[in-house]
Amino acid sequence: MLRKKFGLGALALSAVWAASSCPSWAAEVRTLNEVIVTAGRIEQSKKDVTANVSVITREELDQAAARNVGDLFAELGLSHIQKYPGTLTSIAIRGFRTETHGNDLQGHVLVLLDGRRAGTGNMAKILTKNVERIEIIRGPGAVQYGSGGVGGVVNIITRRGNRNSVMVEGGAGSFDEYEGTIGATFLWNGFDFAGTITGQTIGDYETGGGETYENTGFDSKTGVSLNGGYSLSTGNRLGMIFTGFNVDQDGNPGYFNAVDTDDYTDKDNYSLDIRYDGRDGSGQYQWMARYFFGKDENKWTYPVASNPDGWDLGETATNKTDQQGAQAQMSGNFGMVTLVGGFDWVKYTVENTWTPEETEYTNPALFLLGKGTMLADRLILTAGLRYDWYDVEVVKPAGRNEKDNHLTPSLGLAWLATETLKLRARYAEGFVMPSADQLAADYWNWGIRTVGNPELKAESSRTLDGGLDYAQAGFAGSLTYFTTDFDDKITNYIQADGSSSWVNLGSAAIDGFEAELSYDIGVSMNLEWEIRPYLNMTLLTKFEDETTGEDLLYISGTTFSTGLVVADGSDWFCRFNVAYTGSQDVQDWAAEVYPVPVVELDSFAVADLVASYRFLKSEQFGNWTIRGEIRNMFDEEYAYVLGNPMPGRSFFAGLRWEY
Repeated sequence: MLRKKFGLGALALSAVWAASSCPSWAAEVRTLNEVIVTAGRIEQSKKDVTANVSVITREELDQAAARNVGDLFAELGLSHIQKYPGTLTSIAIRGFRTETHGNDLQGHVLVLLDGRRAGTGNMAKILTKNVERIEIIRGPGAVQYGSGGVGGVVNIITRRGNRNSVMVEGGAGSFDEYEGTIGATFLWNGFDFAGTITGQTIGDYETGGGETYENTGFDSKTGVSLNGGYSLSTGNRLGMIFTGFNVDQDGNPGYFNAVDTDDYTDKDNYSLDIRYDGRDGSGQYQWMARYFFGKDENKWTYPVASNPDGWDLGETATNKTDQQGAQAQMSGNFGMVTLVGGFDWVKYTVENTWTPEETEYTNPALFLLGKGTMLADRLILTAGLRYDWYDVEVVKPAGRNEKDNHLTPSLGLAWLATETLKLRARYAEGFVMPSADQLAADYWNWGIRTVGNPELKAESSRTLDGGLDYAQAGFAGSLTYFTTDFDDKITNYIQADGSSSWVNLGSAAIDGFEAELSYDIGVSMNLEWEIRPYLNMTLLTKFEDETTGEDLLYISGTTFSTGLVVADGSDWFCRFNVAYTGSQDVQDWAAEVYPVPVVELDSFAVADLVASYRFLKSEQFGNWTIRGEIRNMFDEEYAYVLGNPMPGRSFFAGLRWEY
């Protein structure tokens, strides 16, 4: 039976333990002067950026029902996603997606934490509680950040402490969900800190069709985000960022029509980042140096007690990735020209309980980015060049060591037609380096020899896009058209001697439109209230495999979110949001026949309602806010992945204290 219950006792207990989130401040008016850092690796105004860049503010994060970055992208219609029961979500931008297990150098969308590789492409592992904002480059970001930035780059930027505060949140909801967060910020004598610790547990959920999907809950989930530093002087800061994630006994049920009730996964991710930012007294020169390391681990346990598909062997499979890296860069402002140059280095060691058991990747790179302004700063030209070397090795079973390199360019142009209207165009390339086994393997498995192909080239893309950004008073909007050619796709094939290897074979073409629109009616009417309808949309007009002429699998041609935010700018807000995902062609692996049949996964729309109210504001007792959520408000029966339906309608209530 579905367990949709939460009471005052559970809520009070959870509040002591801690949880949830809720905002109580008004929206900032969007302008072209909004500061972003992702596109140029230094702080710059959005009006100077030639790429299509989206920014999710802290306010939008607070107004969302999502707790992690994967759910946030689905809720805001920012991309197509693949989401499974449990903690496993990949996101896609312009038809390309993140790599959810192992080496994120093999992903086609790159995810960053504060400007360096996050070490995971599983967006369910990155919680939003201590995030200041999220910046998204739509289109290749490889010239800035290297392998994996084909469809786009997502930079998740954590908070820094700018005041002294402490908060406790608690909440409970449907499906035996309990959630808690404690957090604090401070700023004192040059020291700053911002951090949160979040815990959550949830039971099995019920689908929109009214059936309980067994083994979909988890025992415990914990997320930690800490950002602290010391400013030696103005513009010179030594900082440290720690991010941690853990989920235990995460249900792994398999297909809904044949649920395995005892399979589960344990997932861990952590990273530590030490960084120094500096500048000279005039601000003409800036520099940054950092070292970071971390680990991403996934463990799957398959007991034999419940074994509906006949595959459980009572074993545990593990995938572990150790990551370390360094960055050093310097920028200079020379009148009409700004230059940013530097060095990136990452090293990955990937260990599996399957073959190959251990592989290593080393990837140093040099980059140079430039921006020039002309015609009274109304014409902006950007250009970039990056050179990557990569050295890979199959360590166990012993294979080979292979080396290669890749040169990546980009060029952009923007014209500020008025103070509120910008026209832009950009050409950029992206690439994905081959994996170690694809280049250097030589092993036997299940009686078949697998041999790497040292002649493999990196998968590559060429993208041209153009569009406009407009912001004035309460209106903000952007429209972009893009076209991408993707070549040298790495494909498995059988050689004449019967051994398995890889070859560059396959190409695709993806074209489409992206739009973001919002209008705060309260601004135009000179009201203190925010009354803001909005729309975020991606429409793919072409996503074709150029070898077969067929549409690419696992891509929705249309995704969008639309809704309305109403807030008084002080004590309360309400947001109603509808996210739509179009139909897609997918493979039906549950059919257990070969070749695997292709079927259509239906389109769907999911509505959420989120509201909060600060009922007490006291210097003595602090600020108290209640929050309520209705997720999947109309009880839609839907799935992001065939055979893996998502939760039906659920409720959540929370309480927040802040001082």
